[in-house]
Amino acid sequence: MARRSQFRMSRKGVGELLRSREVEAEMLRRANVIKSTAEALSPVGAAAWDPHPGQYKASWHTTSTRRGGRRRNRAVATVWNSAPHARWVEYGTERVQPHHVLLRAAQAGGR
Repeated sequence: MARRSQFRMSRKGVGELLRSREVEAEMLRRANVIKSTAEALSPVGAAAWDPHPGQYKASWHTTSTRRGGRRRNRAVATVWNSAPHARWVEYGTERVQPHHVLLRAAQAGGR
């Protein structure tokens, strides 16, 4: 006769797991993969018409915390671009098509 196994979830234990250093490290690893992909996909303007060629590509950052999320109850990592024109590169303008660099990087990387 086979024994049956049972699992009893502990909300406190799951919370500790979601805030653990190991989960934070994994989130940061995934964020760094996304950052690397975003850097590779980043457009670099020609020096003839772009006053800051390469600024967008060099402005990618990552950070992580164990107290993130809507309820501050889990480890999260964030990828962002600090270039002043990052929003317009990502979403475009009425004259320039959007590049969706971060969107494409997140779809391709982070696994």
